[in-house]
Amino acid sequence: MVCPEFVPSDVQMCLQFLPSGAFVVSLTSAVKLQTLAMPLLSCQFLKGHREQRLAHLVLSFLTMGYVWQEGEAQPAEVLPRNLALPFVEVSRNLGLPPILVHSDLVLTNWTKKDPDGFLEIGNLETIISFPGGESLHGFILVTALVEKAAVPGIKALVQAVNAILQPNQEALLQALQRLRLSIQDITKTLGQMHNHVDPDIFYSVIRIFLSGWKDNPAMPAGLMYEGVSKEPLKYSGGSAAQSTVLHAFDEFLGIRHSKESADFLYRMRDYMPPSHKAFIEDIHSAPSLRDYVLSSGQDHLLTAYNQCVQALVDLRSYHITMVTRYLITAAAKAKHGKPNHLPGPPQALEDRGTGGTAVMSFLKSVRDKTLESILHPHG
Repeated sequence: MVCPEFVPSDVQMCLQFLPSGAFVVSLTSAVKLQTLAMPLLSCQFLKGHREQRLAHLVLSFLTMGYVWQEGEAQPAEVLPRNLALPFVEVSRNLGLPPILVHSDLVLTNWTKKDPDGFLEIGNLETIISFPGGESLHGFILVTALVEKAAVPGIKALVQAVNAILQPNQEALLQALQRLRLSIQDITKTLGQMHNHVDPDIFYSVIRIFLSGWKDNPAMPAGLMYEGVSKEPLKYSGGSAAQSTVLHAFDEFLGIRHSKESADFLYRMRDYMPPSHKAFIEDIHSAPSLRDYVLSSGQDHLLTAYNQCVQALVDLRSYHITMVTRYLITAAAKAKHGKPNHLPGPPQALEDRGTGGTAVMSFLKSVRDKTLESILHPHG
């Protein structure tokens, strides 16, 4: 569910509340020194939701750059008050935590090169970047296109709920078919990652800047937000689990995960924009699709439901192959010597996602529980 495009005037207006806003557009090794030299930022000139979202994007990138600039061996333990105070203020206004989240990295962080052109990777660019060059741009923009591919599925989901309430079996069947096609398009779009993201750069350069300070052995105590709290605070890093899309699909299809996986997924909802979290809760409260399909006795509805579930299984299986390439295989390669132009690999999170979970066991669990949701006709 991508956000409306931010145009250059939006970005420049937001960056005006920084004394030298241009330096955050592409974070460099000087970010810590420049951050320490900044005066206390004021949020009073930010107007409306769009500027607040852009401010959260800017402050989250500054924070991640400040904390992780020296790598996992020397992360910053204290976020200075001139960054911590405005970041927490903007975060409270938006109902988001003061850390980089999926909605910052992906949903907010894009604009068109040609305003009249198509929403495709060749016509997109990021607003703010970490080290990682074209691989980082590719990671962000392909993920944004994955969210775009989910839009017809989200619309179909709403149409399906309305069809159950009417009830209208033909409308429900059509909505389920659109949902299946959308999930399949998500899988296809995700495959563009191979063309735009180098696994070695993702693992050894990009990944650490997405890491948080909860369930992270590199920062067991968390991060002190100076002027905000007397104790360190702990927040998970950016994760695809913070996207609304699969949460909504799971709720609609009635897929139930293991307690450990479900606990993590529910916690990730606190890292979503409040309206996104509320949407998922609305879907959860809607009439059960599984119950309706089973009680209808209609084989064509059962088949359409199962095709949606199978498409989701296939997506999650494909995601596992992606993580194997970009995390497991890249980690093994890094152990045997890294290219000179790359920093050291993030050992503390070697087998964990940036959200802090044991990534492969989690992904396989949610995939397997999805497969178990296939319905079988009675008799």
